[in-house]
Amino acid sequence: MGGNSPCASCKLLRRRCAKGCIFAPYFPPDDPHRFAIVHKVFGASNISKMLQELPVHQRADAVSSLVYEANARVRDPVYGCVGAISYLQNQVAQLQMQLAVAQAEILCIQVQQDPAAMPSPVVPMDGSDDKSFLLHNNLPQYFNLASNSGNVTHEPLKRESFFGHDMVS
Repeated sequence: MGGNSPCASCKLLRRRCAKGCIFAPYFPPDDPHRFAIVHKVFGASNISKMLQELPVHQRADAVSSLVYEANARVRDPVYGCVGAISYLQNQVAQLQMQLAVAQAEILCIQVQQDPAAMPSPVVPMDGSDDKSFLLHNNLPQYFNLASNSGNVTHEPLKRESFFGHDMVS
């Protein structure tokens, strides 16, 4: 910063903020927590080395990534942001499964209402995946979902954040 108020890093490290301080543009004095958490996880020396190795136009993005990773590491010291990504990927997979079940139920209801609309079982000749063919074309007749559709229980979608708190759906 070089001016009246030292940047957050210099303030935390209790040193004088020089005019060319590498931290000043990315850790302003009004947000000391931002540097504190990154310093706690990575250390000031490592952050300084990383920033010096990057071109100036990439440094802001790098600092943003460091702050995100540091916050994730504080929440989950073992997996960090990878744990959050894995949680979200699992959630997407569960939602895709729920969507497939809902689509199958819709298809079963449509077949019950109009049995003539049932697609004829045709084996794919284009070399596509047999499982996806069965799922999209012949699901009711292979799994007999039409007779079981009354037994399906519908639970409200419950979301849980990766912070460990339940979110209202």
